[in-house]
Amino acid sequence: MPEPAALAALRAASLCGPVACVDLETTGGLAAHDRIIEVGIVLLEAGAIVEQWSTLVRPGVRIPPSIAAFTGIDDGMVADAPTFADVRDEVLRRLEGRLFVAHNARFDYGFLRSEFRRHGVRFSAPVLCTVRLSRTLYAEHPRHNLDTLIERFGLACAARHRALGDAQVLPALLAAMESGRGVTLVDEAVTAALREARLPAHLPAELADDLPEGAGVYLLRDAAGTLLYVGKGRNVRSRVFEHFTGGQRSGKSAAIARETRQVEWIETGGELGALLLESRLLQEHAPAGNRRPRQADGDCIVRLEHDGTGLVPRVRALADLFPDPDAVVFGPFRSARDASRAIEGKAREAGLCLKTLGLEAGEGSCVAYQFGKCRGACLGREPRALHDARLQLTLASLKLKPWPFAGPVGIREPAPGGQGTQLHVLDRWRHLGTARDENEIAEVLERARVDDARFDADSYRIINRALADLRPRDLVILAPPTERP
Repeated sequence: MPEPAALAALRAASLCGPVACVDLETTGGLAAHDRIIEVGIVLLEAGAIVEQWSTLVRPGVRIPPSIAAFTGIDDGMVADAPTFADVRDEVLRRLEGRLFVAHNARFDYGFLRSEFRRHGVRFSAPVLCTVRLSRTLYAEHPRHNLDTLIERFGLACAARHRALGDAQVLPALLAAMESGRGVTLVDEAVTAALREARLPAHLPAELADDLPEGAGVYLLRDAAGTLLYVGKGRNVRSRVFEHFTGGQRSGKSAAIARETRQVEWIETGGELGALLLESRLLQEHAPAGNRRPRQADGDCIVRLEHDGTGLVPRVRALADLFPDPDAVVFGPFRSARDASRAIEGKAREAGLCLKTLGLEAGEGSCVAYQFGKCRGACLGREPRALHDARLQLTLASLKLKPWPFAGPVGIREPAPGGQGTQLHVLDRWRHLGTARDENEIAEVLERARVDDARFDADSYRIINRALADLRPRDLVILAPPTERP
């Protein structure tokens, strides 16, 4: 680790005005529902620190055990603390007229705007996110979380995951970036970030401030509230902006951009959560603006069934997978048409007989045999047992994988807003729910026993890919084997 750099006054012109470096601790990651439990603010003038201030805040709700473990702040510590209403004016006085700087700034900025709004105050400020600044200046590095930057630049943090401790790191971080990349480059990057394109006038003015910069799902609605489009992104704010900027909009995309009057979003904390939630919302609502609305009711599988002389592929509804979830089947596919195309394509590649498989009508030999691309099963020249064996081998790559665990498991992923971790609870390729602590895990499993989650093609593919890329430390075996239907 490099030697800690001494804190020097910032020299970039864009950082030499009034600046407030801010960090919050909260009860969770959703500004609409969770509450602030600590505020830390470091004020700068002419690039130098002039004030440091912090306070605990009584949230009026229980602090979840996972948050208490993450921050060290529990219900007892905030029992006698002031409410946000009590400190509102103190916080506002320190922030007004200043550049708002934070790590993952949309999280802190969004929470403060929500708290101010609850108390009748409209707050707005230019915002600089040090995560985005780091990505711009140090694009060669894959990670830009605060722990990584503290280690990379040899910074000191008196109290990690406490509001003032984390806020105090930010001036030193900016100084280290100036030292490493040069004052001019940092000034240009900050200026570019502050001049970011705005959203069109027909959307709410505060939307650009409120959109989060973390992973999640967003919904675009028209003036009547009709859902036009569902999307996902690792950075919700950037993805929403893409719908309204860039100049490449045409056809359906342009129409959606023109008609959108409301934007909603749900932060998920990570990409897996966004994929699972987007899939569920598309199945439930099938908005017309999405390229291909997906309906789980159309999901299919393929079984190999005996027709009296040999094996033939039969397209069946995905629901037919149960009550025998361990059966050898192929797929899943989003439609019977997709299933038939996939089987026919594999059969042609392998020189199988489409007529023998029931995929071609007519008398006599199949068309492929006439061109020397079939071994003659349609004329009895290839033994049916050999054709059956080749069929099973050909379709092996399409085989639906058996669930690789004895029961439900969880996949760890960061919680929304970087507030600890959450667990996506999965069983037999189904997403049962997402939990933040042991009590919520138990609730998800109990709910799944009463209301069985459906198996669908999208969830299978999403979970299958997630397990293939999973780090072993992020997998949690949750419970004894589930009862099979």
